Amino acid sequence: MIPAAGGVPGSVAKPRRSKRANPAKVRKAARHPDRPGTECQAMPGAYVPVVDRNRCEAKGDCVEVCPYDVFDVTAIEPADFRALSFVGRLRVRVHGMKTAYTPRSDRCLACGLCVVACPERAISLVKVAAGEDEYAK
Repeated sequence: MIPAAGGVPGSVAKPRRSKRANPAKVRKAARHPDRPGTECQAMPGAYVPVVDRNRCEAKGDCVEVCPYDVFDVTAIEPADFRALSFVGRLRVRVHGMKTAYTPRSDRCLACGLCVVACPERAISLVKVAAGEDEYAK
């Protein structure tokens, strides 16, 4: 949980907005009729975006639409690469050995913009049970 400014007990501050967001892509994703999530009303960390690395092509749309800077597109970790299917490995190689990661998943407010912005449909939102963040990688 992110403590609110002024240290008010029991209150939670929303994470800062990302400076990497692309306003045009954000508006397009916000209008999508199939947008899941809670429209940025969830508590930080109540949901985490999960990336299907077999589908991810590292195009970075998730980075551009996420208002809370949850995503990074970086080189795929060797263990994650070995876990991919044959087709997933080919896909990652063709797209520069990169994939999306969620190093700041604790900032996610479940707005769902990443889910509808991803052209490969490689992202889903998963509700996290209290005290768990096993999907955050």
